[in-house]
Amino acid sequence: MALDISCFLLVALFSASCQAIGSSDQRCTEIYWIHEDTFQSQHRLETLVLTANPLIFMAETALTGPKALKHLFFIQTGISSIEFIPVHSQKALESLYLGSNHISSIRLPKDFPTEKLKVLDFQNNAIHHLSKEDVSSLQQATNLSLNLNGNDITGIEPGAFKSTVFQSLNFGGTQSLLVIFKGLQNSTIQSLWLGTFEDIDDDEDISSSMFEGLCEMSVERINLQKHHFFNITSNTFYCFSGLQELDLTATHLTELPSGIVGLSKLKKLVLSANKFENLCQISASNFPSLTHLYIKGNTKRLELGSGCLETLEHLRELDLSHDDIETSDCCNLQLRNLSHLQSLNLSYNEPLGLRTEAFKECPQLELLDLAFTRLHVKDAQSPFQNLHLLKVLNLSHCLLGSSNQHLLDGLPALRHLNLQGNRFPNGNIQKTNPLQALGSLEILILSFCDLSSIDHQAFINLKIMNHVDLSHNRLTSSSIEALSHLKGIYLNLASNRISIIPPSLLPVLSQQRTINLRQNPLDCTCSNIYFLEWYKENMQKLEDIEDTFCANPPLLRGVKVSDVMLSCSMAAVGIFFLIVFLLLFAVLLIFAVKRFLRWKYQHI
Repeated sequence: MALDISCFLLVALFSASCQAIGSSDQRCTEIYWIHEDTFQSQHRLETLVLTANPLIFMAETALTGPKALKHLFFIQTGISSIEFIPVHSQKALESLYLGSNHISSIRLPKDFPTEKLKVLDFQNNAIHHLSKEDVSSLQQATNLSLNLNGNDITGIEPGAFKSTVFQSLNFGGTQSLLVIFKGLQNSTIQSLWLGTFEDIDDDEDISSSMFEGLCEMSVERINLQKHHFFNITSNTFYCFSGLQELDLTATHLTELPSGIVGLSKLKKLVLSANKFENLCQISASNFPSLTHLYIKGNTKRLELGSGCLETLEHLRELDLSHDDIETSDCCNLQLRNLSHLQSLNLSYNEPLGLRTEAFKECPQLELLDLAFTRLHVKDAQSPFQNLHLLKVLNLSHCLLGSSNQHLLDGLPALRHLNLQGNRFPNGNIQKTNPLQALGSLEILILSFCDLSSIDHQAFINLKIMNHVDLSHNRLTSSSIEALSHLKGIYLNLASNRISIIPPSLLPVLSQQRTINLRQNPLDCTCSNIYFLEWYKENMQKLEDIEDTFCANPPLLRGVKVSDVMLSCSMAAVGIFFLIVFLLLFAVLLIFAVKRFLRWKYQHI
């Protein structure tokens, strides 16, 4: 068995010695050791987790047993030096996690195996200074991700990072950005994380001079979240000219000036959790190459304005969720000239009014998320009918009036539809309904819709569905017939009012891939014996069987359906004798009637 172990988790490794002082006083001393032979038999071990073990000693040969160790976790183990860990023989090592310890230097021992090292995590240690020798010990590792988050670097020796290449560097929580940018000169970094945290006092004024070191670096992505940008000018980002992605989440921005220099090549911009009042305040013309824009969770109500993003003709993805956006006529004026937009998120906003072809300016949309945004559809025709490429539509909890038969017209490519939390007239999906227009639909979510019944032909045009979620409604077993034309689907019927499933509906369940029936008031009496037998024979199809219980009879309430044993039929021998008895009784009865009639005739 030991040879097949690929991951080993140790919550505590210790030897304990107890000395009895008295009957009421016993003092114990626990010492944490890893001896020579601890992992001797774990030859195929790939991951070793020693998190939260206050280690005191590791033998020099403690890790010689595993030959393919790739991932080591020494988080919160109390160590103060990397030399404590004897990894010199682990040539396959890919990641080493050393967070929440007392390490003061990132310098690796000379025999440390860096050939395949990809992740080196020192977050939340006591590292405050980086020297040339520290960084040079990492140079044999290619495309390394180095995490120094939570260490507050106060000094970097000049030239320490000269000619170095990193996949990512994380200096999160460092108070002085000036120290970082000066120290990283002449380096090449894919992703640089310089964000700070709520509990760190950051009074440093962000200015263009602070970023001058960036002019001597090559960086693709920078994260500056939660820093304070007090006064952004057109030259603040002068040294960002090679940047592809910039994250300014929660940086207290109220507006961006026009004419910003240095961001013309930017592809992805995150401006979430800021203080814009109007979408035009981001001055979109500063970012002509932008393909991804995220303004999520704005702390003030955001007005969409008119044509604020029309210069972003290359935009592919736009997230304006959680922004308290409200407009009576959305969204053509607001999204003007975004003809290449493929993903739009307007979820968790205030009421939006939609007219026919409300997204005419975005004909390339493939994903549209309007979840938890109340929609007022003002015309009889569909507001989505020009979205011929739309694949995913999230209308959950939009309080839509689904009585509009044309609501979902014009969506020939739709694959995934989420209508969770919406209501149908009288809690019933009739044969004629908006869903019948969606012949390409594969995933349908109708949970929490207060449904009580579904017409047996309500989904007749939806022939290729493979996932149907009808959970958390008031459906009974009669609605299962609406799925009789479908095979191999995932069917979620959890939390409904299904009690007895008649034998005629069992073939419908049998032809599905996975079924969830938990939290239904299932009848476990002989009235439902055919279903109970089917249930035990099809356990491989059933999901959450540990949470699927009987509701009736009272004696079996709370018992897992899979554990129910019923005997609802007579034995074959009993049936044979019953038939014989009934036949004999019939013969005797006929004979007695004949004798009686003959006797009566003779005495007339």
